[in-house]
Amino acid sequence: MPGSSAALRVLLLPGWQNSGDAHWQSRWEQLYGDHRVDQSDWMTPRRGDWMARLEEVLLESEPPVLLVAHSLGCLLVAAWAAHTRQAGRVRGALLVAPPDVEREDMPPQLHGWRPIARRPLPFAATTVISTDDPYSSAERAGALAEAWGASLVVAGPRGHLNGESGLGDWPEGRSLLTALR
Repeated sequence: MPGSSAALRVLLLPGWQNSGDAHWQSRWEQLYGDHRVDQSDWMTPRRGDWMARLEEVLLESEPPVLLVAHSLGCLLVAAWAAHTRQAGRVRGALLVAPPDVEREDMPPQLHGWRPIARRPLPFAATTVISTDDPYSSAERAGALAEAWGASLVVAGPRGHLNGESGLGDWPEGRSLLTALR
């Protein structure tokens, strides 16, 4: 399978409101058999609940795994990694379009994700950002990548790197994930 991650299980971590059919995460789920971590509440996300769900799925998965996070899913990875004892189960993380939930104009449903966890991740990570993401400036997203100890890839003006960005199957992202193996 092109872009396959060999025997590693890939866990997809969508952001707020989940990832729709046109989103590259949904396409990867169909193309490669990646596993979406479903949350009980996509509309009013509670950080602790999302962290507990990720922990549960990781404990059910044969290590090592790769995490593929979009938007709020990136903040989930950072918060979870700061508190878990299971980080050794993770080989690496692809963190795409981390939002700046500390901005004043963010929806109140996301205020519970403040402050953003900024500890270095205990596994390899690559953060992909856009120069015109409506949910974070490139400077803030780059600063998060630096705080997490993640390598930074600037994708140019691609919006929120979601279904509306026209990425399709996003082979460039899959190549970045394969490099994390």
